[in-house]
Amino acid sequence: MKLQTQRFIDRWVGQLLCGVVSAWVRVTSVFSRPAEVDAQARNILVILLSEMGSIVLAGPMFAQLRRTYPQAHIHILQLKKNQEVSKLLQLTDPQFMHSLDDSSGGSLIGDIVRISLQMRKLGLDAVIDCELFSRVSALLSFTTGAPVRVGFTPHTQEGLYRGSFINHAIPYNPYQHISKQFLSLVDAMQSAGSTPRNKTAAIRSTPVDTELSVAFSTEELTAYRNKLRSDYPVTQDRKLVLMYAGGGILPERAWPASHYARVAQGLCGQGYSVGLIGLKDDAQLAKDLKTQVGSDACIDLTGYTRSIRELLTLFHASDLLITNDGGPGHFATLTPIQTMVFFGPETGKLYGPLGTRNKVLESGIACSPCLSAYNHRLTFCDGDNQCLKRIAPDPVLNDALAFLRGTSAARVTP
Repeated sequence: MKLQTQRFIDRWVGQLLCGVVSAWVRVTSVFSRPAEVDAQARNILVILLSEMGSIVLAGPMFAQLRRTYPQAHIHILQLKKNQEVSKLLQLTDPQFMHSLDDSSGGSLIGDIVRISLQMRKLGLDAVIDCELFSRVSALLSFTTGAPVRVGFTPHTQEGLYRGSFINHAIPYNPYQHISKQFLSLVDAMQSAGSTPRNKTAAIRSTPVDTELSVAFSTEELTAYRNKLRSDYPVTQDRKLVLMYAGGGILPERAWPASHYARVAQGLCGQGYSVGLIGLKDDAQLAKDLKTQVGSDACIDLTGYTRSIRELLTLFHASDLLITNDGGPGHFATLTPIQTMVFFGPETGKLYGPLGTRNKVLESGIACSPCLSAYNHRLTFCDGDNQCLKRIAPDPVLNDALAFLRGTSAARVTP
């Protein structure tokens, strides 16, 4: 199903259904006490339908859930296409991973009904809706039958209605990193009844550690490095810098290809090799960049990795990643690689990678960031993303060379 179709249905049908459910809950709960989560909770569902990079940013939240409710089974509901990362990170047992297939309207509705019945039969203690203003995820939190429903509320903001049946709600805060807000959802589970502000929440700093890891044996990493050098002999005597120049589902997040080419030329000229990574859909972009760079030290690695695990192994075999905002920048935090990440339509202050091995690059132009939960991530720049175009390539090249030579200043985190 196309993204715009999903947004249309979520906006119009979703708001209507949220209104109906809110009225039903208001009538049926007049004489009932606010639901609370028992410390001995057995089953908690986390709804996380967003991009795969968000799963890494939610790492501290999952760790806090396990510490707070050590006896609980943590169930995770995701889109089927996003499950690979959760399985790789072993966020929960495979039997507790659930998925929705959004490839068509029929399959999505069928999965919603199936999951709702399955969760009701299981008997959830609580559900955490990590989506910001999605109506379908809010409705799912209700249809699962969980007595405690945790999620974000728009409070008094107009145009973002998603009902009033989230009974442990906190306001979305556009000034706080999303990882910190995910942690607030765990805090809200312990609040006394329904409130738009969890006044008992802990005072927290933005997490530094993702509290996630992927185990690799020395033999696996060595074998992959040898394979890479065999497939691309130019990498044998050169440090490897990876570049992800694609914009994914949001092309406006991409730093200009000509800027990437300029940096790649400079790196190749200084004795480094550059690997252009991405999916098979990025093959033409990589081909064009290789032509612009005009060096044998620039290699096309699009489609070279067949899984997220292989991508992480490639990160282990490389020294630096230069990337647009997206999944690769977050996955890199699970490995030792240094990362430079471009932000513009969105900001590293809210969605920057966690950890100490990354540097966020932003121009600071007045209209940036322009994508938010309030506008459904629809930009007004008509493809002319000046916020990224104004980040000049030469300073980026200098920063990259300084790191590769071991002379870089203190690393910057978002």
